[in-house]
Amino acid sequence: MIDALVAAGWGLLAGSALLVGAVVGYAVRVPRWLIASVMAFGAGVLISAVSFELVGEAYEQGGLVPAAGGTVAGALAYTAGNVWLARRGARHRKRSGHLRGQPSERQVAGSGAALALGALLDGVPESAVIGGSLLDGGAVSLVTVAAVFISNVPEGLSSAAGMRRAGRGPGYVFGVWGSITAASAVSSLLGYTVVGALSTAVVAAVTAVAAGAVLAMIADTMIPEAFEEAHLAIGVITVCGFLTSFVLSHA
Repeated sequence: MIDALVAAGWGLLAGSALLVGAVVGYAVRVPRWLIASVMAFGAGVLISAVSFELVGEAYEQGGLVPAAGGTVAGALAYTAGNVWLARRGARHRKRSGHLRGQPSERQVAGSGAALALGALLDGVPESAVIGGSLLDGGAVSLVTVAAVFISNVPEGLSSAAGMRRAGRGPGYVFGVWGSITAASAVSSLLGYTVVGALSTAVVAAVTAVAAGAVLAMIADTMIPEAFEEAHLAIGVITVCGFLTSFVLSHA
């Protein structure tokens, strides 16, 4: 029971970065180039974590088939959910700018609910991985927690800034991100309790599914936002984020 609560606590910690970013993004007019730069850095951090902490671990636990199959399945599942939400106004949920920004409720009816579901879709795989990491020796992967936390700040910041520009009030914005923060704790709890009861091969596949979903999310929502405002520097910034996570995982 205590370990399950610890898993929920780590998920809550990582998810709280979304709320921190949302507060800053809604209350302060952060330059869009800075948001994009931090987004690129966060994308690099997550790419490294997916490579070395998730897919690599899935391969060691279950071999090539569960690792590769799970990664593809996760990407397909995320993409399917994202396509469904995109048709309901959540295509640019992480965009902060005026061009290709988030729609208002007046422009697309029901887009508010779609944006909230999109935020949930983006956050659940990351948090489930944190809970699952406790299964490997009883200690959480601090690299995974750090990677998710670092990447969550620009996600919340950019999306909240876009919500504000779309005319959404603070009750909606902080309600969404507060709920996603709580959902992160629940997701991490389930990642520990539910996945922990499965066989090693299945655990490997589930880890790979989460990795595929996270990688698809990076390519579909984080990198486009970064490229839109900081395209000349996105490569270098993303590599810096990748190396930061790489160093943490090998220190």
